[in-house]
Amino acid sequence: MEKGAFFHDCRHAASTFPATAAATLACGAWPAQHGIIADSWYDRTAQGPVSASEEELLATSLAAEIAAVPRTRAFVVAMERAHAGIFAGTPEAHIYWMDDSGQFATRGESPEWLDNFNVRKLAPVNLHDEKWQVLGGRSTPDTPPLRVLNFDAARPREFMALYKSSPFAQTALFDLLGELMVHERLGQTGNFDFVCLLDGASTRLGYETGGRDPLMNQLTLQLDQSLENLLAQCSRGAPAGPGDGNFNLVLAGAHGAPALPPEESRERMAVKGEAVAQAIDRTLRSGGMGHVEKYVYPFLYLDTSGFRDAEEARRGAARAALSLPPVAGFYTAAGACSVHDEWERRFRNSFHPKRSGDVMLSYREGYVEYFGKGRGISYGSLYNYDVSVPLCFYGPQFRAGAHEAAVESIDVAPTLARASGVAVPASATGRVLTEALAE
Repeated sequence: MEKGAFFHDCRHAASTFPATAAATLACGAWPAQHGIIADSWYDRTAQGPVSASEEELLATSLAAEIAAVPRTRAFVVAMERAHAGIFAGTPEAHIYWMDDSGQFATRGESPEWLDNFNVRKLAPVNLHDEKWQVLGGRSTPDTPPLRVLNFDAARPREFMALYKSSPFAQTALFDLLGELMVHERLGQTGNFDFVCLLDGASTRLGYETGGRDPLMNQLTLQLDQSLENLLAQCSRGAPAGPGDGNFNLVLAGAHGAPALPPEESRERMAVKGEAVAQAIDRTLRSGGMGHVEKYVYPFLYLDTSGFRDAEEARRGAARAALSLPPVAGFYTAAGACSVHDEWERRFRNSFHPKRSGDVMLSYREGYVEYFGKGRGISYGSLYNYDVSVPLCFYGPQFRAGAHEAAVESIDVAPTLARASGVAVPASATGRVLTEALAE
């Protein structure tokens, strides 16, 4: 932050599901262009859900532009297979991800160094009932841990969920990147190498605790330590890394997270989507305007066959939704919106004409989806606690300085394309942040 170009006000001016934000950073375009409108959505033709994946990406990624140039390589390390594929956006990029057992995998034949790493590293099987302690805190045998990674052989998935939302998994991602730098000689061959690490531990922990929990604070401190170690390795030179002055590092956020609703308010603030859909459906049917085919937050899919005006039905559904206490706003497929300000633009950026259905809804500030366990939050809102993210460019190609003017996450890919000397991704609508460039 002191030696790089740091932007205090960077925004994802669109919905902020994890897969959506990864695609936005990768392509320099909004969901309206790249098509990854959520982690999953409803497909009318198949009459079922579609999960976000590389195959569903409708725009060119920065990694694809880089990988297409001779003497360049692109790598992505991620917690989730889908996120790695989406950010890569091309089969020419090398991707690595953490599988359901906590081991790392890649597409195609696994290199020998990766197999050795999986054997050698502190595997999840060795972390059963491990204690997550305060970073840097003084502990004694009687000091209670922040959390215990409880293992029950009858419920192994519960342990894996704890592991993947812990600093142990987060550190494992950075350790893999360290191995990748050594064995693939990143930045040490005279060629140009581009690598992205998508840290999914905070995303997973956020689903459970929200953004303001002490565990999230501790995980962020662990992330800071991992970044410090990464910078040190990059600066050491071959064979550890490219050497000081021979690399750039960009820190960008995919999304934030709301706070966990207070216990006394949770019943009101945890929205039952099925109840929302049923209320809207009753209004449509009573007016002869069709019915709700499917509701996958935040998108409402209607069946208006037989009704004279589809947009009138959409507006009728939107008005019915707005009458419900949890709903704060709407946007229809024809562009009708409940507001006419910056929020209208955020709605429009989030809406893909073929995938977003008929109406997009927004809940009230701090409201989340209902998960049935009395706990947890959801992503994807348009509020600042979800869309405000950090952005920092560090290295010889960037000029040190703090910038107060607002920028957007779609600016990251065009800026890195300029710094890398490759074409800007075809659908990118962001600008090159020339104020961050050294030349």
